[in-house]
Amino acid sequence: MTPLDETHDPTRKSWVESANDAATDFPIQNLPFGVFRRADSDESFRVGVAIGDQIVDVVACSEAGLLSGDDALAADRCRHPGLNALMEAGPEAARRLRRALSDLLRVGSSVFERDPAIASHILVPMKDAELTLPAAIGDYTDFYASIQHATNVGSMFRPDNPLLPNYKWVPIGYHGRASSIVASGSGIRRPLGQTRDGTDGPPSFGPSRRLDYELEMGVFIGSGNALGSPIPIDEAERHVFGLCLLNDWSARDIQTWEYQPLGPFLAKNFATTLSPWVVTVDALAPYRAPAYRRPTGDPAPLPYLYSHDDTNSGGFDISLELDLSSAAMRDGGMKPLRVSTGSFTEIYWTVAQLVTHHASNGCNLRAGDLLGSGTVSGAAKESRGSLLERTWRGTEPLQLPTGETRAFLEDGDEVTIRGYCARGEDGRPRIGFGECRGRVLPALPAHASAV
Repeated sequence: MTPLDETHDPTRKSWVESANDAATDFPIQNLPFGVFRRADSDESFRVGVAIGDQIVDVVACSEAGLLSGDDALAADRCRHPGLNALMEAGPEAARRLRRALSDLLRVGSSVFERDPAIASHILVPMKDAELTLPAAIGDYTDFYASIQHATNVGSMFRPDNPLLPNYKWVPIGYHGRASSIVASGSGIRRPLGQTRDGTDGPPSFGPSRRLDYELEMGVFIGSGNALGSPIPIDEAERHVFGLCLLNDWSARDIQTWEYQPLGPFLAKNFATTLSPWVVTVDALAPYRAPAYRRPTGDPAPLPYLYSHDDTNSGGFDISLELDLSSAAMRDGGMKPLRVSTGSFTEIYWTVAQLVTHHASNGCNLRAGDLLGSGTVSGAAKESRGSLLERTWRGTEPLQLPTGETRAFLEDGDEVTIRGYCARGEDGRPRIGFGECRGRVLPALPAHASAV
C-alpha cells in the first residue's frame, strides 16, 4: 500500500486558484493523468495532468527545464499520444512525476515565485482542450465483482437460485472488445442484433429495444507480467496504474438471446465509454477502505486470493453517481435526473484480487490493459447501477420530470457518471474522476454504414 507523503497533505494549496475550490474534482492532492491537445488544432496528443480547471502540459514542463534527473526521464515518457510508456515504467516513475508536479504547483513553489509567467507556458485551460482515451488499450476484461448486482440479475432469471455457486469462490469475468472503447462525450450508436420475443418462433434482426448502461469503475494496468508468470496478491497493486470511470453499454434483449452457452458477445462489444482522467493509486492512498465484509457463512478466499493487508485496506472509498437526461429534458432546460448513487466499497472482490486472479493462470497483462469492475450496485433501489435493475427488467419504469417514462434507454438519452472520494471529517479534500458521458444515437438501417 502507498505510504502517505507531502503530496497528500490536506493543507497544501496550489497557485492555480481553481484547484483550491472545495467543489473541484482536481485539487493539488489529486493530479490525475490524461491525454490532450488544444481543441481545433493539428497538435499531437500528449500527456497532461489535471489541476483545477487547467491541464498541466507535462512535456512543456520538461522543455522549460522545470524537471530534472529521473523526473525529466519520466516526463519524456509523456511525449507519446497515450500513457502506455509511463504506465510501463512502473509505479515509481509516475510517483516521481506526481511529486515533482505537486512541488511545482504548490503555493510557495520556488520556481513559480521566481517566474510567475511559467503559468502561461505550462497550463492549458480545460475548456480549450480536446481530451481523448488515456491509453492505447490492448486488451479489455470486464468483471462481475458486485455481489448485489449479480444477485439482482440472477433473481430476475433464476428466482430460486439467483447466485450461482461459483460466484463466492472465483472472480467472474469475460474478455471484452478493446476496439470499441470510446472517450467520454462520444455518441453511442444504438446497436443492431438478433432478438427473440417469448420462447416460440424465430428471432428477428433489428435495433435493440432494451439498451442499458452499466455504472462501473475501470482499472488500468501499469507494468505487466511475463507470460506464464502469475502475480502474487501482495504485489498486485504494483501492477495497477490507476482508476477511472467506465460505462459498459449493454443491449439486454440481444444479450438474453445470445448469452448461452458462451456468455456476452454482440450485446456488449458495440461500445464502452471511458472517462479521460486516470486517478493514480498513489492519489487514492488516503481514501482506502477495508475489503467488502463477507457475511457469516461465505467462504474465505482461496489462499492465492487472500492477503491480510488486502483484507484490511484493499478497498477504495469512492462514491459514484449516475445522471440521466432525455432530449426533451435538455430542450426544456431541466437538470438531469439522478438515477443512481453507489459506492465502490460494495464490490465483493478487490482490485488486487481481480488482477491476481486474471494473471493466476499465467496470462500476461500489459501496460494499458483495462479491467472493468462490472456494474456497481448496492442493496438500496437507488444504488442499483443499471436500468435492468433500477426498473426491475422494465416492470418499474423511471418517471422523468417531463412526464416521460424509461424502462430502457431511448434515442437522445444522455448518461453521465461521476465519482469522487471525500473525507471531510479529517480535513482531506474531495478528489474526483471527472465525468464519463455518452448520448444515445439512433440505429443505422440494417446494412448501412456511418460516414
